[in-house]
Amino acid sequence: MRKTTTVAAIVAIGISTTLFAAPASADRAPTADERAAVERVLRAGGYVSWEEIELDDDGPRWEVDDARAQDGRRFDIKIDPKSMRIIRAQLDRD
Repeated sequence: MRKTTTVAAIVAIGISTTLFAAPASADRAPTADERAAVERVLRAGGYVSWEEIELDDDGPRWEVDDARAQDGRRFDIKIDPKSMRIIRAQLDRD
């Protein structure tokens, strides 16, 4: 009985630690003002549409998925949040 209780307690601690740790390392969506600023950079760079925009906490940098250029090619874009300049545009081959 005591061994079962100990195992259950360890499992509960592991689950709660995972639940609370995940949001701390999660990327976040832009605010309305941030989204507008990122979209201005994308348009100035010749992109006509895009999918998800999120701030990567590991960078930090803005990441834009599937930004479509005028010629139809898709790119994954990284934007420096301080200078608001495109620092990487990788052709999306998916």
